[in-house]
Amino acid sequence: MNNTPNIEVSVITGIDEIAPDEWDTCANAQNADRPKDPFTTHRFLKALEDSGSVGTGTGWVPRHVVARQNERLIGVMPSYAKGHSQGEYIFDHNWAHAYENAGGEYYPKLQVGVPFTPATGRRFLTRDGFAQIGMSALVQGAIELVAQNNLSSLHVTFCDESEYIAGGQIGLKQRIGQQFHWYNDGYANFDQFLNKLSSRKRKNIRKERTGAQEFGGTIHQFTGDQILPEHWDAFWQFYQDTGARKWGTPYLTRAFFESAQESLRDDILLVMCERDGRWIAGALNFIGRDTLYGRYWGCVEDHRYLHFEVCYYQAIDYAIKHGLKRVEAGAQGEHKLARGYLPTPVYSLHWFRDAGFGEAVEKYLEAERNAVGEDIEILTAYGPFRKNVGDKNGGEIE
Repeated sequence: MNNTPNIEVSVITGIDEIAPDEWDTCANAQNADRPKDPFTTHRFLKALEDSGSVGTGTGWVPRHVVARQNERLIGVMPSYAKGHSQGEYIFDHNWAHAYENAGGEYYPKLQVGVPFTPATGRRFLTRDGFAQIGMSALVQGAIELVAQNNLSSLHVTFCDESEYIAGGQIGLKQRIGQQFHWYNDGYANFDQFLNKLSSRKRKNIRKERTGAQEFGGTIHQFTGDQILPEHWDAFWQFYQDTGARKWGTPYLTRAFFESAQESLRDDILLVMCERDGRWIAGALNFIGRDTLYGRYWGCVEDHRYLHFEVCYYQAIDYAIKHGLKRVEAGAQGEHKLARGYLPTPVYSLHWFRDAGFGEAVEKYLEAERNAVGEDIEILTAYGPFRKNVGDKNGGEIE
């Protein structure tokens, strides 16, 4: 593919076709000690491929788009030919049914994003100074890949807001969804955060935190070299249980967690619950430059409030202690609102080879954007934080 002067766009079928430092020059364009998020790094995508979590037989076939200018890498895009719509968390099942009912074939399609990871981040990974030209080349290359391989469509999921805006300006169809994120308002400790909440929410969280400790064990936070193989042995059991109940078959293989121990442990916060010398519950989080990303929870024993403590309150504790700006607690869950997490828009971009079908989807997306915007506004107004009003003496009361 050669769409722009001096720029060559190609497709690779595995992350190992590019050296880690070369890929990460684009994935971590600011060359910071820690990437904005770990999910688009070479090591994370390699762990998915090496472990067989993606690849032949999974419905996620790597087709990463690569842009070079005068043989110098200027942009990469984690992309997959998809044979289904599982593991994406921005749902297009209705689109697939409608297209197939009309006689079309929705699958395969091209998915740009990180498998099984509903976390906002850059999707058009460009070298510093090449954001505009790199994104343009990657989009052109992806559309050409769709056309040449008889794919139905292009989907860029959980892109960041700047990419969402730029994508709309070049003709991609824009979609807005919603998650619940916790924001750090410079809190010195958890109690300072609680003091910003309404009294009812504050009392409820204290009740849950106290109740969670009654499980009769100890909660540990492990990261880096503190994480041991025995922790992954236990967590695999937790993950299998949750995956079987939610998806039928867990998305990640056991080998992924072995790769995580080898190459990803510095990116990970593992919260583990120990009782009577046995690991009974845990949550897996990934650490970004300014965000903690909650990913998986599981248990082999049920204890009241322990899920809230391990997944939400321990994450907030860690974020405050380490000066992180926010916690992304994963997909869905209005119950997070009562625990200090606020409704937040998430973004995706779409393109359809069938122009007529694309026009029908655009009408749907316009109505959906309005509905999601109204929902976020309403939920924010009913959020957990105190509503201060002036009293007769000019002070504030709750």
